[in-house]
Amino acid sequence: MSFKEKVKPYFEPIADGLFGKQRGSSRGGPQLAPVAPRPIGQMMEDLLRVDEEGWGTYAFSRDPLNRKFTPEKRLELTQKANACGREYAQKISQQYGTSDPTELAKKMGMLVEYPEMPKSAARVLFAEYKAPNHIYLYMDAVRKARTTLIEPGVKAVLTPKLDIGSLLLAHELFHYVEETNKKEIFTRTEKVELWAPKPLHNRSTIGCLGEIAAMEFARTLTDLPYSPYLMDVFLVYGYSQDAAVRLYEEIMGLAGQRPSAPQTLGPRRGKKQSGRDGERPAPHPSLLYLSSQRRDDGDLHAVLRDRQRALRHAARGLVAVHDPRVPHGVELAVVGHVGQCDGS
Repeated sequence: MSFKEKVKPYFEPIADGLFGKQRGSSRGGPQLAPVAPRPIGQMMEDLLRVDEEGWGTYAFSRDPLNRKFTPEKRLELTQKANACGREYAQKISQQYGTSDPTELAKKMGMLVEYPEMPKSAARVLFAEYKAPNHIYLYMDAVRKARTTLIEPGVKAVLTPKLDIGSLLLAHELFHYVEETNKKEIFTRTEKVELWAPKPLHNRSTIGCLGEIAAMEFARTLTDLPYSPYLMDVFLVYGYSQDAAVRLYEEIMGLAGQRPSAPQTLGPRRGKKQSGRDGERPAPHPSLLYLSSQRRDDGDLHAVLRDRQRALRHAARGLVAVHDPRVPHGVELAVVGHVGQCDGS
């Protein structure tokens, strides 16, 4: 087997991932032990305790290059990515005279559509950006999120400032900004050296930096008093309460926080799992995290350059994906760019 054939599984699919791609149905996933149900309001309140470093640890845990960095370096990069998101939110707001995502989209020439759901029924997708200037917000997912918002205790935690559609739109606007400023924006210019045979050099972008910056960009524009990363748990809750609980517990652990003791809940809202009667099947409980889909021409590892043409028109989007534990999401689903060959 050639070197190229050996490494191919580690980078395929190259990027599925923050606010909604489900592959296939609920059959065939790993059999997970049941989890104790938790009120979504309780989980949101607990996640408010996660600080910048904790969210950075969570974001990096989804990146295939995570092991390349020490905890100190991850924190440094997280802080710089957040600063990048704030800087561009302020620049764009000043340039166009508004911080409202809907108005910004109009003034920036974005084409925003609101279809019910993606054309492919095999995936759960909340929003996506397609170059050069197209954004889709999928209303089936948005309505589920709005239903979750009226669960007991949720509005008090998330505050009236939360507007699901505006937050999703702001997140996708950053990816447009990132694309149009790719030669100088930190999330694209910051790279890490990967292995390559001498005398070649292989320097890779770090995919999760774009996601961290997009979250901070959206938070700054919408003036949220907390990290939009809370939405990872909040949004998946509308499709699978078990998956949301597992993700919440994982995030709390990564952030060094102790989850609250599970509370007694009343009967769960009915959700059809089989997909019968025209209902979309709920994601399998192994759909545990969210992160943006980002695939661009030239952003694959050098040994995968023959895949560039197929990925050239791939979308960036907000997607729910399978549990990335084999290892760190590399084989099943990863966040962001995976390398750019640099012969310098």
